[in-house]
Amino acid sequence: MSVHDLISSLPTDLWLGGAQSPSASGARFSVLNPATGEELTTVADATAADGITALDLAAAAQGEWAATPARERAEILRRAFDLLQARAADFALLMTLEMGKSLAESRGEVNYGGEFLHWFSEEAVRIGGRFTPAPAGNGRILVTKMPVGPVLAITPWNFPLAMGTRKIGPALAAGCTVIVKPAEDTPLTMLLLGQVFADAGLPDGVLSILPASDAAAVTGPLMDDPRLRKITFTGSTGVGKLLVRNAADRLLRTSMELGGNAPFIVFDDADIDAAVDGAMLAKMRNGGEACTAANRLYVANSVREEFTAKLTARIEALTVGPGDREGTDIGPLINDKQRRTVISLVDDAVAKGARVRTGGTTPDGPGFFYRPTVLDRVPADANLLRDEIFGPVAAIVGFDTEDEAVTAANDTRYGLVAYFYTENLDRALRVSAALDTGMVGVNRGAISDAAAPFGGVKESGFGREGGTEGIEEYLETKYIALQ
Repeated sequence: MSVHDLISSLPTDLWLGGAQSPSASGARFSVLNPATGEELTTVADATAADGITALDLAAAAQGEWAATPARERAEILRRAFDLLQARAADFALLMTLEMGKSLAESRGEVNYGGEFLHWFSEEAVRIGGRFTPAPAGNGRILVTKMPVGPVLAITPWNFPLAMGTRKIGPALAAGCTVIVKPAEDTPLTMLLLGQVFADAGLPDGVLSILPASDAAAVTGPLMDDPRLRKITFTGSTGVGKLLVRNAADRLLRTSMELGGNAPFIVFDDADIDAAVDGAMLAKMRNGGEACTAANRLYVANSVREEFTAKLTARIEALTVGPGDREGTDIGPLINDKQRRTVISLVDDAVAKGARVRTGGTTPDGPGFFYRPTVLDRVPADANLLRDEIFGPVAAIVGFDTEDEAVTAANDTRYGLVAYFYTENLDRALRVSAALDTGMVGVNRGAISDAAAPFGGVKESGFGREGGTEGIEEYLETKYIALQ
């Protein structure tokens, strides 16, 4: 399908009651192509009143959806997975157009995002409980699981499909109705997913999608409404903290997948070529715009120059350009604000003594591009060792001992994921235990899997998405005492 045909075929109004609906105010906002800075289309701009309408629908549908047999919920999720795969090319092109990533990256996200629908279609029929005699012999204990109730899901722009399916899949499998507030920069993918769910037979009102230019205006009244029972958010730690504070007033169930500052450690016994391959995945996947991206590369001084030279050669070979252009490896950043952030972090590091091995500049022309960059000799006080880069910049720091590397890796308020390379099994087990993160990749530069629990510790949030643990975020435990 051509770009024009795809854009003209998209739902661009709010998704309410299983169909498109204009905003209560009639307002719309622009969605830009980050490769050009030009408008792709406009979408309806949700208001507080639209949010309450979505909650009215979710609350009305909650009882019937919770009572729907698990097998039927599973079949709807499986049909949605099949329909997503049938439209994989459309979803990939759409994500590239509104987010900027290369088509290869977008195709990978369709597969990854689809797996959450596939996985949770299977988990829907495995929601269990237990039945045991009371130890005192005076009755029986029956424990069951129940859906939490209407859920508000707030998704980020960097993975417009997968961050939605990772929340919608388990929520629907558990029997919860869902209201999604997609990121302002990338609402189109989520709106198209709404159409997929409708085509899969999801009952009206079970899923609503509310693009909005003012997120707080929509989510604030929803969080104040006693009918909403849970909020799940993926995004910055700052916004996550604000949402948790607001959720505290009503003791809303919360799941927070927040910022990261992932260390990537290369020990002196590592396979250097394999470590470079892993660093390319951990750092350059999605153009570095990922909470799991390697933010700080700690490399043993005895192998640091070999690793740095090989990584620099690989990064210099990357092709930068519009994501839908054949051969593009790295697309633009999401917007000019994010590009300015990356520029500021690199400039700060260089001013403090870091050396630019490649990149470090902005190409001429339209769009929000930044050249893939390698910095070495990065000083400890550089801001990019403390703050998420969220861009194609690899910052390399040397170390001498294992303890030094682990201490540096843990010296952050974040704790989402860490990566390291070693050929020593004892070290692999020892360092994995010592790293203060929710996830660890050992001799791997990519760890995300729908069948595994995703989430962090410290200021990277709480709760888990994916795996057998993911559906528990949307279930309550009920105890029944039987005589």
